[in-house]
Amino acid sequence: MVTISVCMIVKDEEANLSRCLNSLKGIADEFIIVDTGSTDKTKEIAESFGAKVYDFEWTGDFSEARNFAFSKASCDYIYSADADEELDEENRGRFLKLKEDLLKLDIDIVQMYYCNQLAFRTVYNYDRELRPKLFKRLRRFVWEDPIHEQVAIDPVICNSEIEIIHRPAENHAGRDLESFRKAISEGRYLSKRLHNMYARELMMAGTKEDFIKARSFFEDSLKDNNRSIDEIKEACCVLAHIAVIADDTKTLLKCSLKDANTEMSSEMCYELGEYYYGQKDYDEAIIWFFNAAYECESILDLRKSKELPRLALAKCYRALGNDEQAADYEREAAEVEKEE
Repeated sequence: MVTISVCMIVKDEEANLSRCLNSLKGIADEFIIVDTGSTDKTKEIAESFGAKVYDFEWTGDFSEARNFAFSKASCDYIYSADADEELDEENRGRFLKLKEDLLKLDIDIVQMYYCNQLAFRTVYNYDRELRPKLFKRLRRFVWEDPIHEQVAIDPVICNSEIEIIHRPAENHAGRDLESFRKAISEGRYLSKRLHNMYARELMMAGTKEDFIKARSFFEDSLKDNNRSIDEIKEACCVLAHIAVIADDTKTLLKCSLKDANTEMSSEMCYELGEYYYGQKDYDEAIIWFFNAAYECESILDLRKSKELPRLALAKCYRALGNDEQAADYEREAAEVEKEE
């Protein structure tokens, strides 16, 4: 049976850590806990499980902290975990079986299902997603092909049926948004994936202040010829939201037209609905909220095509004195939310 190092970076996780480590007992051969500045009992809890605890000064870079944790591992494989994750008994059994199977296989990375996302309003719009979670610590390099031989450099990846339950005790959006701002202030260029994650985090959990602080970055995205159509649409949605806050009709028009160059997003329709609702033009607001709910698809925040525009439609009909229609949309919003 292979050995497994569980590597984690933590801060103030006393509410979650015991549950996570308990679910990994018998699977982990060592716990590597990298603490980035806890002021609660996180480190004491980790030590009670026999973990090797290391202090790491937080730099605002999650990759640096993860790499430091990985550098301390000594087992065959490294399992990268977060404190708000856990395994139930069925998936503990699957993981133990995997440990046996890996002894016979040459696998570099094992993917597992990350579950329960929608229940806690995370930045992801899906409830079950395969993610790389288990990594071979030392990789063998071998030559392949009988002629024009080369070293095999593509990792061998397998998908498992293991499901990890994500159960956060709090929303980390504020921390994550600050990390985005720090990276941008240091002159780092956000990749397409991070551009999407920044826009998504803002649309799903950002405060008014978070949006204002993000404005110049997304304005620059619109001028960046290297940004894709998807990134331009993401930037337009963020800037449209800021325009509605600031009652900036010119910017709202510019962003909505750019978004409409391709299929219009639910987020943009929703912002237009909010704008007209603020102008007390309820009939026009209804058109755009209806489009958000029934005619378009979301690109950042799934709820902007689900319960939120339906609740907004109810709000408009109540303002028009049509309580019966409003109640219908409220019921539909509740049903859609349950489906998620």
